[in-house]
Formats: sequence, structure tokens, C-alpha cells
Amino acid sequence: MSIIRSCAALIVATLLAGCQQQKAPEPRTFANVDDARLESAESNADDWLSYGRTYNEQRFSALEQINAGNVGQLELAWFHDLDTNRGQEATPIVVDGVMYTSTAWSKVVALDAASGKALWTYDPQVPGATAIKACCDVVNRGVAVYRGKVYVGTLDGRLVALDAGTGKVVWSVETTDPKASYTITGAPRVVKGKVIIGNGGADIYQVRGYVSAYDAETGKLAWRFYTVPGDPAKGPDNAASDKVLAEKALPTWFGKWHEYGGGGTAWDSIVYDQELDQLYVGTGNGLPWNRRIRSDGKGDNLFLCSIIALRPSTGEYLWHYQVNPGETWDYNANQSITLTELVIEGRKRKVLLQAPKNGFFYVIDRESGKLLSARNFVPVTWATGIDLETGRPQEVPESRYENTTFVAQPGGAGAHNWHPMAFSPATGLAYIPAQELPMAYRDDPAFSAHPKTLNTGIDFSLLGAPDDLAQRAAIATMLKGRLIAWDPVAQKEAWRVEHSGPWNGGVLATAGDLVFQGTADKQLQAFRASNGERLWHYDVQTGVIGGPVTYRVGGEQYVAVMAGYGGAVPLALPALKPAFAAPNGRVLAFKLKGGARLPAYTPVPLPAATPTNEQWPQTRIDEGRGLYSTYCSRCHGASLLSTGILPDLRRSPMTGHQESFANVVLKGALEPRGMISFAGSLTAEQVESIRAYVISSARVLQKQESE
Repeated sequence: MSIIRSCAALIVATLLAGCQQQKAPEPRTFANVDDARLESAESNADDWLSYGRTYNEQRFSALEQINAGNVGQLELAWFHDLDTNRGQEATPIVVDGVMYTSTAWSKVVALDAASGKALWTYDPQVPGATAIKACCDVVNRGVAVYRGKVYVGTLDGRLVALDAGTGKVVWSVETTDPKASYTITGAPRVVKGKVIIGNGGADIYQVRGYVSAYDAETGKLAWRFYTVPGDPAKGPDNAASDKVLAEKALPTWFGKWHEYGGGGTAWDSIVYDQELDQLYVGTGNGLPWNRRIRSDGKGDNLFLCSIIALRPSTGEYLWHYQVNPGETWDYNANQSITLTELVIEGRKRKVLLQAPKNGFFYVIDRESGKLLSARNFVPVTWATGIDLETGRPQEVPESRYENTTFVAQPGGAGAHNWHPMAFSPATGLAYIPAQELPMAYRDDPAFSAHPKTLNTGIDFSLLGAPDDLAQRAAIATMLKGRLIAWDPVAQKEAWRVEHSGPWNGGVLATAGDLVFQGTADKQLQAFRASNGERLWHYDVQTGVIGGPVTYRVGGEQYVAVMAGYGGAVPLALPALKPAFAAPNGRVLAFKLKGGARLPAYTPVPLPAATPTNEQWPQTRIDEGRGLYSTYCSRCHGASLLSTGILPDLRRSPMTGHQESFANVVLKGALEPRGMISFAGSLTAEQVESIRAYVISSARVLQKQESE
């Protein structure tokens, strides 16, 4: 018996010793990102820690497991379907094998980056009525991560901090006046314990742009910088911008701009320069666009359409460069700002690169803000060049469309919009998702500001399309999209790839001699970075507008992208080609010999037009055409030519029922889905005129489809 007890004791002792020697597994941490990790992101190729991967926002990765020699073996690794067909513009963040990304309506999802398995989701419950405040779809461009938290700006103006492990709200702050037409669609940036966020809304009503910094732990406001002056009668704002607005900006404004708001929102590009400890903020158009209305046709209107350098700790003004003084075309400077060093005239310079809407590629000294060079990267008709001494554009006199109609190239959609460009230190080239979208400008003689319309001061009836299909086809050939490889030192094109149309996705460059870009015609493509040769493509079944990322998990490199067509151009401009119902978006990740497959997909044709036999006088139909252009076209498409993302009203059975149509337009029956009530803006008689125009156009469509 004693021997048995001794053996038992020995066994127990051995087991206990083994348990003591075996270490308990370390608890998994999420978003374990501090300042040191963000500052050294260049040396961490495995992760994609911030919007542009590193603070330089070059969207370049040193990973080369996937390269020009083997990219043909790239296959789908996993996909994650989303719950909406609205535009997907986010750049995913990847940290330690977890992907964090935002989706339309400001939702956030955390995914296992190797398998695509959903870890958690967060829905901020943005009210559907907020959609009317968004000029350009209910999109969101991404999140930021820092010290175990995920930060997202919501369409209705909140900045929300989430627990990165659970998706639970840690804190939430209101960053805008909910009574005004502010939105947030841009991705936050984190700099030294502060979350930096801007806002949008400068196309709508009573919006004055600013950028804010919040404490990353508590959500407390640290500083705010207004980008345009407010009402002089109200005095200073007690903000970081007070002095510079009073001394530099206010003398450049005239008239009653402050009654409209002024605009100048920082809705996208916010970039930190860790070498110089400077924050660069790109600002947007005026409100209204038309300077004649906004500022009595006078003044540079600082700091519209500018790059502003600030001290990130305090918001102190350092310098600015105004891309378009006295802006009047919607030529934002919110587009990608990329930091690098270039040898120019034998001297190494710290520079920032930008290819904004106006069609010129800028190289700016980021120590001084001095313009070093500028050259148009697409055909430009509004200016003949940029004066290097003054930094000002050499405008064509009639381009300001005073008492005339002027067709500008590029138009308000820009030669390059928000879609991120990339820069490769390996090739020395910038890769620009460029486009040609001309636009006719003319004063709106009947302009009056209104909270439920685009307050541009431009006659939007010029954006319509003819009924004749041959004429539409001819116009479609004028709308172009391309990927341009641009040499910023020589200021010339190195190569280009033509796409089937405009509004294509952002760009990723890698050390594998590759450039990745998604396109509006549903392809994710890979090109040789040195010469533009197309090496690989994959049908993702819906248009791609967001920027791809690459990362490494378990020794394997992945390329991932958000797919989901939408945004300003697909909603507002006429669809000149046959449209199909837009499918829901998804997140897709690829690796070498991935082996996964998407389910089969057949495009769903839009329903046939079945107009009623109701009749109205032509004057009533023409009135409806004008009202539709003012109130409806930015979502349902100019001339009723929808892309299929939002309903094509010519094909909707609801338009055949006067009461049902009025219930939607005047009583807000579909407000939870984003279709607000226009009561107080439109009368019942005006709504009936819109319905008359819709049914009249539906008859034209019905005839075309029967021939």
C-alpha cells in the first residue's frame, strides 16, 4: 500500500511540475499600436498600420513575395460579403493578423486577416436622414488604430473610439453641429496621442470647414483650426486659427460668405510629417462654389483649396500653399498628399506631392511651402499653366464663366478625385488614378441657398444628357479613365493604362515591381510598375473605387481590397451605358495559389419601364425637369440616368401612383433608407411636376428598349 501511495505521489508531483513548467498562453492583444510603432512603420512590412501604410502615405510596401514574376498565380484567399450596395471607399488597416475596416453608413468590421472570419461588427446607427447632407454617397474611407482602440468618424459627425478586441464603444464625441449640413467621410489620423479629424459638407448648407484634434484616450478636444473666417461680427473663435484668419484670410473675403458658411472643409487628406513635425491638411471648395455669389466675385478666399501646414501638438499655423486662389470650379485640394525626398536641380529636397482635382501635378517644398514645379497630367482648358514665381494658375479669362458658359476640363469631379495615388521609391514614379470628365459651367440665375440641395451657384441643368442613344454614345467616349505613372522630377508621364471609363480605384505599389488598382468595370488588376504591362486581373463582380493594401500573416503575403461601386460620379452623373442593379459590396483578399472562389454571379437587369398613360402639358414636364435637376439628380442621376445603385425612377412602379410618390417625397416614407422628406422645400404641385417629368422620360425609355 505504501508503495502505491508513493507512486501516486510521484505521479502527482510530476504532473504538477509539468503544469508549472508549461506557461499559460499570453492573452491576445488587439491594435497594439503606439507612437513608436507608427513612427517605425516603414520597417514593418507585415502590417498596414495607417491610412497610407506609413506617415509618408506613399502606399508603397516592401513586400515582394508576390511579384511581377509570379503574380499570375495570385488567387482569391477569402471574401467577406457586406450588407449594402452603397459605395465602399475604405482602406483596410491590418495589425497583427487582424483587419479593421469601415463600410458604407460608417459601420466597422474586424476580420481575421488570414481567413476573413468576422470577429466583431459595429453599427453607429447613423439616421437615414443624414444621407441628404452627404454630397457624394454614404461612404466612409477608413479607420485609425491606436493603443487598443479603433477610431471612426461617422456620417452624422461623431468621432467614436471602439475597443479593438470587442468593438464596444469606449467614447464618442460630437465633432460638428448636428443642425448644419456637416458630414464625416474621411479616415481619422493618429499623431502623438491625438486623433485628427476633419469634416465635409461644403456643397450643401451653412458649413464652415475646420480640422480638430482630440485626446486619443478621453475624446477631449485638444485644438481646432478653422480653414475660413467666420462672421466678423461674432469675433474670434477661441481657436488655434484665430490670429492667422484675422491677419491673412479675412482680407481675402468679401460679401456675405459667412451667411452661406464659406466651405473649405478638410474632408479627406490629413498627413503627418514626422521628420519636420508638421501636419498637412488639404482643404476643399467654397460654399457656394461660385465666387461671384460667395464673395462678390473678388478675393483669393483663403484657405479654400489649399494645403495648410500646422503644428500637430497645438494646431499652430506654419505655412500654406493655395492651389486655386478665388476658387470657383470645385477644384478641391483634398486629394492624396504624399511625402518623399527628390533630387531637384542637384539638390535633395523634402517635398510633398499632390495631384488635385484641377489637373496639375504639384511638387512643393514641405519645409517652406514653396512651389518647386507644377505640370498638367491631363488635358486642361481652364488654365495655361502655373506661374512658378507666384505659384498662381495662369487662368483662361472666360474660365470664370461670368456672363457666359464655359466648358472646363477637368470638371468638378476632377482630374483626380479622392481615390488614393501611390508613390514607389523603387521606380521614383507616382501612380495616379486619373480621369477626363469635362463639365459646363454657367451661373445659376435663380440661385438661393437651401438646406436640402447642392448650393453651388452653378446651373446643373447643363449636366443632363440627350435622349438620343447615338449622342449619348458619343458623349460616353469623352469620359475617360486611366492609370498614369508620373515622373515628379521630370514632371512628365512615364506610362499610362487606359480604362473603359472614369471613377476607378485607388492604387497600391509594391517592391515586387507591381502596381495594383481596381476599376469601375469590376476588375482588380496588377501592372508592372516599371512599364505598365498588365500581368493579372480578377473579376470581383462589382466596381472597385477604394485603395488596395498588402500585408503578411503566417509568412504569406496577401493583397486585399474593398469592392463596392458608388460615390459622387456613379450617383450624380448620367449613366450613359446600360445599367444593371448594383450588387452588395465585399472585402476580398488574395494570395499565391489561394484556391477560394466567388459564387457565380449574373448581372441583374433593371426592371422594364411601365409608365402610366397620364398626360400633362409640356410646361409642367419642363418644370419637373428643372426641379428634378435641383433636388433629385445628385442621387438618382442626371437626366434620370441612374447607374443602378439607387433606384432608377423611370423604372419604379411607385411613380405611377400619385399618392405613393407623394408619401415618399413629402412624408418621408423611405427616410430610414436615406430618402428624406422634402416637405417645406417642395409643394405637392411641384412633386407632381417631378412625377410628370419622370413618367414622360419613362415613355422615352420604354420606346428605346422596345426597338
